[in-house]
Amino acid sequence: MKAAPAAQKRLLDLAELDSALDRLAHRRRTLPELARIDDLSTRLARVATQVIAAETEAGDLAREQTKAEGDVDSVRVRAERDQKRLDSGQVSSPKDLASLQSEIASLGRRQSDLEEVVLEIMERREAADAQVARLTAERDELAAERGTVEDARDTAFAEIDKERAEVQAKRGTVAGDIPADLLALYEKLREQFGVGAAMLHGGRCLGCRTSLSIAEINRIKATAHDEVVRCEECRRILVRTPESGL
Repeated sequence: MKAAPAAQKRLLDLAELDSALDRLAHRRRTLPELARIDDLSTRLARVATQVIAAETEAGDLAREQTKAEGDVDSVRVRAERDQKRLDSGQVSSPKDLASLQSEIASLGRRQSDLEEVVLEIMERREAADAQVARLTAERDELAAERGTVEDARDTAFAEIDKERAEVQAKRGTVAGDIPADLLALYEKLREQFGVGAAMLHGGRCLGCRTSLSIAEINRIKATAHDEVVRCEECRRILVRTPESGL
């Protein structure tokens, strides 16, 4: 392949711009905000699950408390009804009177036991509600922090994308100065090796950092200036300049 030396040198400008684009892409992929968002999202998902579990437990305890309080009310109503019968003097039979007094005493003990159950449930519910409040606050705090980090990420993305657009515009201008066949070769090599062209500097390929043999240097010296030469080691296009040491 042949190309004017000036066109070949433009490959170095193109390679520099491509390296800049690669660096920008790497910056975009490795922003510290991305790792932070992933960490916060993981923690947020875990806490959100804990909130649901805590709310479920608190709801179950609320229903359990309501039922227990209903049981207390039921026993209290029965005890009050029996006490009224006893106080009214309607029960005259000693046997029935003893039975009624025994039932009232039994209901009193039952009510006391049920009230203890209600108190125990209330304590558990209070702890569950506190857990819900704590976890909800933690969830909201994590969500707010993630939102802040996402804003920082978006700002960084915008800056990188702006710079990338500017570099892309410059690349388009440089690529327009390069013959189509040479540009196609460069693009193919760049896809394979990451860098499609490198300067021959002081007898060394700056693409693979390999020093050329004397025989190879002599071969390149004998090659016409418009001939496109390749590094024998890495197969990239070697661009000759006054610093090539030829």
